[in-house]
Parts: sequence; C-alpha cells; structure tokens
Amino acid sequence: MTEITCKLLVIGAGPGGYTCAIRAGQLGIDTIIVEAEKPGGTCLNVGCIPSKALIHAAGEYEIIARAADGKNAFGISAAPPSLNFARTIAWKDDIVRRLNGGVAGLLKRAGARYVAGRASFRDGKTVEVETPSGRQVIRAETVVIATGSEPVALPFLPFGGRVISSTEALALTEIPKKLVVVGGGYIGLELGTALAKMGAAVTVVEAAPHILPQYDVDLSEPIARRLTALGVTVLTGAKVQALGTESAALAIETASGEQTSLEADKILVTVGRRPATSGFGLEILDLDMDGPFIRIDDRCRTSMHGVSAIGDVTGEPMLAHRAMAQGEMVAEIVAGRRRAWDRISIPAICFTDPEIVTVGLSPNEASSRGFEVKTDLFPFKANGRALTLDREDGFIRTVARADNHLLLGIQGVGAGIAELSAAFGLALEMGARLEDVAMTIHAHPTQGEAFHEAALKSLGHAIHI
Repeated sequence: MTEITCKLLVIGAGPGGYTCAIRAGQLGIDTIIVEAEKPGGTCLNVGCIPSKALIHAAGEYEIIARAADGKNAFGISAAPPSLNFARTIAWKDDIVRRLNGGVAGLLKRAGARYVAGRASFRDGKTVEVETPSGRQVIRAETVVIATGSEPVALPFLPFGGRVISSTEALALTEIPKKLVVVGGGYIGLELGTALAKMGAAVTVVEAAPHILPQYDVDLSEPIARRLTALGVTVLTGAKVQALGTESAALAIETASGEQTSLEADKILVTVGRRPATSGFGLEILDLDMDGPFIRIDDRCRTSMHGVSAIGDVTGEPMLAHRAMAQGEMVAEIVAGRRRAWDRISIPAICFTDPEIVTVGLSPNEASSRGFEVKTDLFPFKANGRALTLDREDGFIRTVARADNHLLLGIQGVGAGIAELSAAFGLALEMGARLEDVAMTIHAHPTQGEAFHEAALKSLGHAIHI
C-alpha cells in the first residue's frame, strides 16, 4: 500500500470536482482528484451531454419524418427516413469520449494529479483508494466532497430488467416499441420526448395534477400541447402501483380511481435524484446534515474543519453549473482568496420541446416573499424570428418589483431558448431594472427581442403587441 500527500484532495471528478481541481492547479495548489468512473461525472457520461445529443438527433429525425408526411410549412418533401439507432448511440458515445479526454487533458495541463479508483474516508484528512494497481492512501490538508447524485428508485419498482433509470435509457441498443415513463419531471420528459420522436409509443405517468410540477402551468402547458401533437399519452394525477409478475403490464391507478395496466417494453423511472452520500465512508466524519444533504456554509465549508462539499451532494438546485461555480470558488478560497457564495440567481433549463428557462423568482414566489410585483409576458406568436422558425409556441415573462422595477425573475418557454439563459442570468446578477432591458438594443430578428418586448410591455408601451 502506497501513501501520497497533497494540499487539496477532491473526491469526485464531475463538473464541480474537476472545475475545483483545474482551478486549484491553475493557482499552484498541489491537488489530487479521485474518481471511480470516467472523468466528467454523471453530467458528461450519463446525463446532460449524452441526453442533449439524443434530443438533438431525435429532433433532426422528426424534421425529416414530418417532411416525408408533408406536414411542414416550408414546401419541403422527403422520402420516409430510416433510423440506424446504433450509429446514433455511437455518435453520442464519441462525443462523450472526446469530452472525457478533454477533461483529463485540462486536469493534466493544470497540474492536478488524477487517481482512478473508489475513495473511502479513514478520517477527515485521509482516504484510502481502491485503484486498479492496488490500495493507495492519500493524506490532504483540505478535502472537497464532490460525489454528486444518483437516480431514485421506487421500492416496488427497483431498477433491473425492463425497469430502467436515465443511465440505462441513454445506453439503449434499440428504440422500445412501448415505453412508460414514470415521473413527468424534466428528465422523464426530455428522454420520453426524444424516444417518441424516434418512434416509441410513449406514455407518461405523473402523480401531480400536471406535468413538470416544479414549474407553473403557464410554462408547462406548451410542453403538454407538444406532447399531444407527438402522440405521447400523458396521465396526470395517476399512481404507479406494481409491475406484473407474469406479464409485461404495469399496474396504475388513474386520477379517477380506475385500476388499469399499461403494456411496456421498457419502464423508465425518473422520479428524482438523491445525493450520493454512501459507499465512501462519509459516516466516519459525522458531518452536520441538512436532510439527506451535507450542510455547508456560504463558503461550502462543512461542520468539520478542512472538509468542504460542493454540487448535488449539498442540496438544491442540483445543477452542474451550480457545482462548477462552487468548485471554482472553493479552489480560490483554498488559495487564500476572499470569496463567498453571493449569487443572485442560478438559471435552470428544461430541454423539453419547447424548452423552458427560469431565472430568479416566479410571480407567485415573489409575491410569497412579500414583494408587490409587475409581471408581463410577450408571446412568441408576435415575434418575427419565432414565426420564421415555424415555432410560435411560448413566451418570455419578466417579474419585477412594482416600486423600483428591479428584476426579480425571468421565465420563458419556447423552441431553442436555452441560449437566452445567459442574458437572463446576467440581467439579474447585474441588478437590472425593467428600464435597463427596455433601453438595451436587442438584435432583430431574434427570439431575444421577446425579452425586450416583455420589459416594454410591463412598462406600458410594448411595440409589437
């Protein structure tokens, strides 16, 4: 058994962990990062990146299929398309492989040492790593826990066989003829929509009264309409009961209390994610917890001196870009710089069709916090660029204080509007008011003009509606 030392040890090479290690290396900190799987974590390997590749491929396939059916408005016709799903998966896997190599290269260039293996705490300064070449002990002055999260399984519907998580959904070798998605949140709808476009008969079962229950109905309604247009069956207010032992049927109870069953080749369970806090000796440290999450302060410090935590393991929102921002901050703190978590907002994106972008507070959230608000929206049906894309569903909405017009939140739903998240986030972080957005020249014709017009409308003088 060998023993090595370092100033900073990062456990987990997901977005938060590798960002922390790269920045620490740039700052001249002697850094080691440990990862049991491939570099990049869930996001790069079995989450954000491969799912977006699959979503894009499905969208391209649907465009051609619509042209073949004469259902587009552009006058374009095409022969019925065929799908070589194996090639699609190979293309997706190549993207992941290239990015894996990119992360490894960035770590090396920054001077961070990469140790492949599963870490387990001995104490707050020491871990033991099971590597392919044997056990290795690592001692560090500061340890950062960046172990991420994992899919939640239902007790009566454990993963295995036909019951799959998002991880297995991204590694399918063929399109299932019948797919049941348990959970109508963003993960289930992103993957369910993509597979529906590729030919699967998809049924979504959601216990809440509407899909995407974390969003208000105004934002989720355009997605519900699109799912209907794609032939997806959505059962809201429905509960999954059990998987048949002698058949392929999944027993459910509908919103009306009716007992029925759904035939399924695959059952995709996407009812949430939980922090990955077991399997690496965390219990030895006896850290303060916040429910299932590790409790941290505004510098990502835990209750134990010299131990920090970042990313999904520390709580909501469980987003890769939050973890990355935390990782960069912690690296700078270890280097002696004065930093604290003072973010105004963290953009969240749902890559459904159409996409949803939210930053800051919704109208209801703002009101519940005691703000008197001005809120207005501008529909994409009045936006020239959206019409030229033949995608006029959706809108941009601003939420501002009624007294001084300070922006509290921005929401939008529309085709391809994920890229507007940067503008929305910047506006809130810079403390923009409605007048700032209204006086900024927005390029024409773009979907971003809807942001401009929503601000104008809230000020009482929208131009194009």
